[in-house]
Amino acid sequence: MGIILVPEAKHTPRVSIGLPVFNGEKYIEDALDSILTQTYTDFELIIVDNASTDQTPRICRAYAAKDKRIRYYRNKINLGAVKSHNRAFELSSGEYFKWAAHDDVLAPEFLSRCINVLDSDPSIVLCHSKTGVIDEHGKLVGVYNYKVRSDSLKPHERFGDLIVERWQPSWVLIFGVIRADALRMTSLIGNYIGSDFNLLAEISLIDRIYEIPEVLFFRRAHPESYGYKAERVWRNGFKYQEKMAWWTQNYRFTFERWRWCLEYLKSVRRSPLKWSERMLCYTQILKWLVKHGWFLMAKDVGINFLGCSRLGIKLAPHVKRILDAIGWKY
Repeated sequence: MGIILVPEAKHTPRVSIGLPVFNGEKYIEDALDSILTQTYTDFELIIVDNASTDQTPRICRAYAAKDKRIRYYRNKINLGAVKSHNRAFELSSGEYFKWAAHDDVLAPEFLSRCINVLDSDPSIVLCHSKTGVIDEHGKLVGVYNYKVRSDSLKPHERFGDLIVERWQPSWVLIFGVIRADALRMTSLIGNYIGSDFNLLAEISLIDRIYEIPEVLFFRRAHPESYGYKAERVWRNGFKYQEKMAWWTQNYRFTFERWRWCLEYLKSVRRSPLKWSERMLCYTQILKWLVKHGWFLMAKDVGINFLGCSRLGIKLAPHVKRILDAIGWKY
């Protein structure tokens, strides 16, 4: 009787890391090195190259040739950040998932510390750490501070803080380690500006978000980054298409703040909450509308119907004087 050879089962890593990148040659080696030197090693790294035109493809292919944990994919055309981020998750297979940016850096124990927390407490759906800010040279220049009750036992408190205090830099929590099954319950990152905040709010409806009180994640602030441009360049006059292009490559008119509100409502409706807790979450949306939303949504109307410089349309002088007088950022 002949020997029957049973093929070895393919190993499924516990953690999947999705790294979308576009023209990241300047910093991607630092990011890759910080991932590949993690003390926790049972992971796959999925790189989604969004049609880079610099040396990014060469760098990524060289790393993939040296480490079998890396899978490299390249989009034929630039699809925008949203589709690249979502594609990275769709290609993943791990129990846990983490998005990574090509210019950020992890401390060696980041993964192991986050996974220990998730393994020990099923009520935690996302685990991150405190975030340090580094400059283009890798020097620590600050630490993000924000006050949100993301680990509260009450869903409406988690959700409410994340939407009402949306201006805080709590968005960095989206770079934590997330339970993949929970992420599949969401709508992922939406095709509109600021949708990462909406995704984070939806995750908070599923269960708790925990932050390790140590700086193990380092967000790089540099002139080419989206965050740097959004805070220092685009805020004071820009072509709206430039910002939209980063997200979706879609140059149409948009009511992003109206979309925020709509998606908040949809997230609460599809969340696994008791009726009483769902009503409390709707109350939090009303609180956001009263505190910030009404003005932001009115601003969307102005942007889309008055015609603003951010859309590449010159404002009439009398309209500009009125908007300047009320402090309207256009």
